[in-house]
Amino acid sequence: MRVFNVCIDIDGTITEPGDWLPFANYYFKKELKSKDITIYEIYQLLGIKEEEYNRFYDQYGEWMHKEAIIRDGVKDVINKWYDKYMIHFITAREERMREVTLEWLENNQIPMDSIALLGNTNKVQQAQIAGCDIFIEDRFENAIQLAQAGFEVLLIDCGYNKGELPKNVTRVRNWTQIDKIIESRFQSMKELKIAL
Repeated sequence: MRVFNVCIDIDGTITEPGDWLPFANYYFKKELKSKDITIYEIYQLLGIKEEEYNRFYDQYGEWMHKEAIIRDGVKDVINKWYDKYMIHFITAREERMREVTLEWLENNQIPMDSIALLGNTNKVQQAQIAGCDIFIEDRFENAIQLAQAGFEVLLIDCGYNKGELPKNVTRVRNWTQIDKIIESRFQSMKELKIAL
């Protein structure tokens, strides 16, 4: 029986954080590089109005998500976890992106127990519903909000998520490190239950 709940963001967490860049550069006639991604809000990075970016996303969002590049190690780690942990994806993607999201997860052979497409970045309530034991995220503001609600968060290090972190948020470099931390937390939880 799987009793440990791992909640995972999608964009920038299991996908490469700058995989949207070639699409945006072409459309907006920019020449940004991955090292230039120092803020989370893409429209600000591009120097355009939010409405302009939203029009672009409405037109090309599904295509970008379909072509998203998976981060190194994600497939192997999540497949290994699936025998032991409950896997819940919680994303700010809108519900209209469900089909392309599920297709991408299936094509990349990533198993899961549930998925929530929220249409916004407030993930606390869904994490509570999922009984989240640990949350893997790439957005700084989300990590802080989740931490303030009492969740442990692993924040994947990106150029756009710098800042001081509370003690229940750990900055991580890659999925190998994430795997080690999750295994350690699960082992601690098992030992605690045995002791009780």
